[in-house]
Amino acid sequence: MPEFLQYNFFVNALIVIVFASISCGIIGTYIVSKRLVFISGGITHASFGGIGIGYYLGLSPILGAAVFAVLSALGIEFFGKRTQVREDATIGILWSFGMAVGIIFIYLTPGYAPNLMGYLFGSILTVTASDIYMLAALSGIIISFFTIMFKTILYISYDVDYARTHKIPVSFINYMLLALIALTIVLNIKVVGIILVISLLTIPQTIANFFTKDFKKIIWYSIVLAFIGSLGGLLFSYHYNIPSGASIIFTLVIMVTLAWLVQKITVERKLRSKETT
Repeated sequence: MPEFLQYNFFVNALIVIVFASISCGIIGTYIVSKRLVFISGGITHASFGGIGIGYYLGLSPILGAAVFAVLSALGIEFFGKRTQVREDATIGILWSFGMAVGIIFIYLTPGYAPNLMGYLFGSILTVTASDIYMLAALSGIIISFFTIMFKTILYISYDVDYARTHKIPVSFINYMLLALIALTIVLNIKVVGIILVISLLTIPQTIANFFTKDFKKIIWYSIVLAFIGSLGGLLFSYHYNIPSGASIIFTLVIMVTLAWLVQKITVERKLRSKETT
């Protein structure tokens, strides 16, 4: 048995990687196909406000981040559709507002200022049993929701007008999906952190998209690729004693670079074979 498996914190990290790969693989596929990367970035940074409020009130920072992130996600959808404010402007406002609120409340928190490095850049080796249970529950909810509503989500992802003509409650499902995006972001903060979590939601899907355009296949490939990248990054950080969150993203970036090269070589070979024939 490998030496690192003797440590409970490393075993917990491996379990979290499984559920993080599932949740980010599924939700990330919707984000990339719907082109919601900027919105997801806004939700990610807005959640910092909930962390600050959680510290100030003596509550769980993750709970505060979850509430703040969900409200921010719903606010982006609501104000983007019901007001004259442009969606990108709304995202920018909530992005900066969340960060400002977080900094203010952390500064006002009595006593020593909390160490925020784990929330900003991830600290997968400090995950607890409750973190695992919450992420497992979220993964179960996401799997159930996408299984039941798969065709509807597919319609909304690629052709909203078609979905509306078939009397699909597009707005309600959008709100539900944004709430799931927010929860996925928050509960994966300990894996790679606020600064880097968006990468886990986009890089595996980008790699998968090099080789297939099928929505369902992208989900499966993204889950596997997220797991491989996260595991590789975790082992890399263990052996070289460097931050795990940055190591995971570094590994994923290497993977996407290699995948791009493989795709480029494959396309060039096909073109050459056509020219010779």
